[in-house]
Amino acid sequence: MKSLLSGERIYLSSFHEKDTAKIKDWNDQEELQRLLDALPYKPKTDEEVKKWINDSGSNFIRFAVRLRENDEIIGYAEIEGILWSHRVGWVTIAIGDKSYWGNGYGKEILQRLLAYGFNELNLHRLQLTVFDYNKRAINLYESLGFKQEGTFREFLRRDGKRHNMLLYGLLHSEWKN
Repeated sequence: MKSLLSGERIYLSSFHEKDTAKIKDWNDQEELQRLLDALPYKPKTDEEVKKWINDSGSNFIRFAVRLRENDEIIGYAEIEGILWSHRVGWVTIAIGDKSYWGNGYGKEILQRLLAYGFNELNLHRLQLTVFDYNKRAINLYESLGFKQEGTFREFLRRDGKRHNMLLYGLLHSEWKN
Protein backbone atom coordinates (compact mmCIF):
# COMPACT_ATOMS: atom_id res chain seq x y z
CA MET A 1 0.00 0.00 0.00
CA LYS A 2 1.48 3.31 -1.10
CA SER A 3 1.52 6.42 1.04
CA LEU A 4 3.61 9.57 1.07
CA LEU A 5 6.78 7.83 2.30
CA SER A 6 5.92 4.22 1.57
CA GLY A 7 5.93 2.34 -1.74
CA GLU A 8 5.07 -1.24 -2.58
CA ARG A 9 8.42 -2.65 -1.38
CA ILE A 10 10.24 0.21 0.38
CA TYR A 11 9.62 3.05 2.77
CA LEU A 12 11.54 6.18 3.73
CA SER A 13 12.34 6.61 7.43
CA SER A 14 14.71 8.21 9.88
CA PHE A 15 18.12 6.68 10.50
CA HIS A 16 18.81 4.43 13.47
CA GLU A 17 22.06 4.03 15.40
CA LYS A 18 22.41 0.47 14.08
CA ASP A 19 22.51 1.82 10.49
CA THR A 20 26.01 3.23 11.02
CA ALA A 21 27.85 -0.03 10.24
CA LYS A 22 25.92 -0.63 7.01
CA ILE A 23 26.43 2.95 5.79
CA LYS A 24 30.12 2.69 6.68
CA ASP A 25 30.29 -0.44 4.50
CA TRP A 26 28.68 1.48 1.60
CA ASN A 27 31.22 4.27 2.00
CA ASP A 28 33.96 1.66 1.69
CA GLN A 29 32.62 0.56 -1.73
CA GLU A 30 34.69 2.31 -4.38
CA GLU A 31 32.27 1.52 -7.23
CA LEU A 32 29.29 3.02 -5.40
CA GLN A 33 31.14 6.12 -4.23
CA ARG A 34 32.46 6.83 -7.73
CA LEU A 35 28.87 6.89 -9.00
CA LEU A 36 27.80 9.39 -6.33
CA ASP A 37 30.64 11.82 -5.85
CA ALA A 38 33.18 13.73 -7.94
CA LEU A 39 35.56 13.90 -5.00
CA PRO A 40 38.40 11.38 -4.98
CA TYR A 41 37.33 8.10 -3.40
CA LYS A 42 38.22 7.89 0.29
CA PRO A 43 36.48 5.62 2.80
CA LYS A 44 34.90 7.46 5.72
CA THR A 45 35.58 6.83 9.38
CA ASP A 46 32.87 5.71 11.80
CA GLU A 47 32.83 9.24 13.22
CA GLU A 48 32.33 10.81 9.79
CA VAL A 49 29.44 8.45 9.05
CA LYS A 50 27.81 9.14 12.42
CA LYS A 51 28.14 12.89 11.84
CA TRP A 52 26.50 12.52 8.40
CA ILE A 53 23.63 10.46 9.85
CA ASN A 54 23.01 12.90 12.70
CA ASP A 55 23.46 16.06 10.62
CA SER A 56 20.35 18.19 10.48
CA GLY A 57 19.74 21.48 8.82
CA SER A 58 17.06 23.69 7.38
CA ASN A 59 17.99 23.23 3.73
CA PHE A 60 17.91 19.45 3.38
CA ILE A 61 15.83 16.38 4.17
CA ARG A 62 17.52 12.97 4.38
CA PHE A 63 15.85 9.58 4.70
CA ALA A 64 16.96 6.01 5.23
CA VAL A 65 15.45 3.66 2.64
CA ARG A 66 14.13 0.43 4.15
CA LEU A 67 12.50 -2.72 2.85
CA ARG A 68 8.90 -3.03 4.00
CA GLU A 69 9.20 -6.79 4.45
CA ASN A 70 11.94 -6.71 7.11
CA ASP A 71 12.93 -3.06 7.83
CA GLU A 72 16.43 -3.64 6.43
CA ILE A 73 18.15 -0.44 5.32
CA ILE A 74 19.15 -0.65 1.65
CA GLY A 75 20.02 2.96 0.89
CA TYR A 76 19.25 6.60 1.43
CA ALA A 77 17.42 9.42 -0.32
CA GLU A 78 17.72 13.15 0.16
CA ILE A 79 16.63 16.52 -1.06
CA GLU A 80 19.45 18.91 -0.30
CA GLY A 81 20.56 22.43 -1.11
CA ILE A 82 16.95 23.55 -0.84
CA LEU A 83 16.45 27.18 -1.77
CA TRP A 84 13.14 27.79 -0.01
CA SER A 85 12.53 31.22 -1.52
CA HIS A 86 12.83 29.74 -5.01
CA ARG A 87 11.26 26.34 -4.14
CA VAL A 88 14.17 24.38 -5.68
CA GLY A 89 16.08 21.38 -4.36
CA TRP A 90 18.74 18.85 -5.38
CA VAL A 91 17.85 15.14 -5.35
CA THR A 92 20.14 12.24 -4.45
CA ILE A 93 19.37 8.56 -4.01
CA ALA A 94 21.73 5.68 -3.31
CA ILE A 95 21.23 1.95 -2.99
CA GLY A 96 24.15 0.58 -1.01
CA ASP A 97 23.90 -3.14 -1.64
CA LYS A 98 24.57 -4.11 -5.26
CA SER A 99 22.21 -7.09 -4.98
CA TYR A 100 19.33 -4.56 -5.05
CA TRP A 101 20.60 -2.74 -8.16
CA GLY A 102 18.61 -3.20 -11.35
CA ASN A 103 15.45 -4.47 -9.63
CA GLY A 104 13.29 -1.34 -9.74
CA TYR A 105 14.01 -0.19 -6.19
CA GLY A 106 15.59 3.05 -7.42
CA LYS A 107 12.44 3.97 -9.31
CA GLU A 108 10.26 3.30 -6.29
CA ILE A 109 12.58 5.31 -4.04
CA LEU A 110 12.70 8.25 -6.41
CA GLN A 111 8.90 8.20 -6.87
CA ARG A 112 8.46 8.54 -3.08
CA LEU A 113 11.11 11.26 -2.87
CA LEU A 114 9.52 13.25 -5.71
CA ALA A 115 6.09 12.91 -4.11
CA TYR A 116 7.54 14.19 -0.85
CA GLY A 117 9.38 17.08 -2.50
CA PHE A 118 6.48 18.25 -4.63
CA ASN A 119 3.51 17.44 -2.36
CA GLU A 120 4.87 17.85 1.16
CA LEU A 121 7.64 20.43 0.73
CA ASN A 122 5.74 22.29 -2.00
CA LEU A 123 8.85 22.56 -4.17
CA HIS A 124 8.54 23.79 -7.75
CA ARG A 125 11.69 22.21 -9.19
CA LEU A 126 13.87 19.22 -8.35
CA GLN A 127 17.21 18.76 -10.01
CA LEU A 128 20.24 16.50 -9.97
CA THR A 129 23.56 15.86 -11.62
CA VAL A 130 24.81 12.52 -12.89
CA PHE A 131 28.04 11.38 -14.54
CA ASP A 132 27.60 10.30 -18.15
CA TYR A 133 28.96 6.80 -17.40
CA ASN A 134 26.08 6.09 -14.99
CA LYS A 135 23.70 4.87 -17.72
CA ARG A 136 21.40 3.01 -15.31
CA ALA A 137 20.73 6.20 -13.33
CA ILE A 138 20.24 8.28 -16.48
CA ASN A 139 17.62 5.81 -17.74
CA LEU A 140 15.84 5.98 -14.37
CA TYR A 141 15.76 9.78 -14.29
CA GLU A 142 14.49 10.07 -17.84
CA SER A 143 11.80 7.40 -17.21
CA LEU A 144 10.41 9.62 -14.44
CA GLY A 145 10.30 12.73 -16.61
CA PHE A 146 13.58 14.46 -15.76
CA LYS A 147 14.89 16.52 -18.68
CA GLN A 148 18.57 16.94 -19.47
CA GLU A 149 19.17 20.66 -19.24
CA GLY A 150 22.91 20.97 -19.47
CA THR A 151 26.29 19.34 -19.74
CA PHE A 152 29.36 20.13 -17.73
CA ARG A 153 31.77 19.04 -20.44
CA GLU A 154 34.76 16.93 -19.40
CA PHE A 155 33.97 17.75 -15.78
CA LEU A 156 35.51 14.66 -14.24
CA ARG A 157 38.65 12.63 -14.84
CA ARG A 158 38.45 9.00 -13.82
CA ASP A 159 40.85 6.22 -14.76
CA GLY A 160 42.61 8.41 -17.30
CA LYS A 161 39.44 9.39 -19.17
CA ARG A 162 37.36 12.59 -19.11
CA HIS A 163 33.62 12.35 -18.39
CA ASN A 164 30.76 14.81 -18.63
CA MET A 165 28.48 15.61 -15.72
CA LEU A 166 24.89 16.07 -16.81
CA LEU A 167 22.31 18.38 -15.23
CA TYR A 168 18.72 17.13 -15.11
CA GLY A 169 15.64 18.98 -13.88
CA LEU A 170 11.99 18.22 -13.26
CA LEU A 171 9.29 20.84 -12.70
CA HIS A 172 6.22 20.15 -10.60
CA SER A 173 4.03 20.68 -13.69
CA GLU A 174 6.00 17.99 -15.58
CA TRP A 175 5.93 15.44 -12.81
CA LYS A 176 3.92 12.29 -13.43
CA ASN A 177 2.13 11.46 -10.18
